[in-house]
Amino acid sequence: MAELVRQQDVKAYVGFHAFGLQESDDADLPVPFPDGFDRHAFLSTHPGRLDITSGGHTHTATVGVEVWDGPPPRQNRAAWDETAEAEFESTSGQMAVWSMHTGRMDDLITLADSGGRWHVRVHCAGRAEAAALSEDEGTGHGVERYLVQFWPATS
Repeated sequence: MAELVRQQDVKAYVGFHAFGLQESDDADLPVPFPDGFDRHAFLSTHPGRLDITSGGHTHTATVGVEVWDGPPPRQNRAAWDETAEAEFESTSGQMAVWSMHTGRMDDLITLADSGGRWHVRVHCAGRAEAAALSEDEGTGHGVERYLVQFWPATS
């Protein structure tokens, strides 16, 4: 059974229905955020980058990040509006949160002490509420929630 190695919570400032998680050491990425963003996919990837679409236009989402030593237990799908999986490669073992509005945010996500290949599973809840807030009031905080789970690709 897999064990949880690391857990942290970060904020993602969503702009234009999107945010990204990108390799912290991003100088050599062929397609830096937000170039090539696929607005029609909940989760899409580019080398060193995960792109995530949101239900709301402009708001601050909460993002729980978990790093596991193997595949984490499956979540109850009924608790989430969206779920998707992908693979991700990090050269540094750290990722930064990126916003369409403000660029790179201050929070760093630590996956490991060095680079590696990862499986990632992204869950989201509160999409309809975030969309309604965007239409009615403009912005919201913590209405849309994400759970992003990483585990080594060798598992």
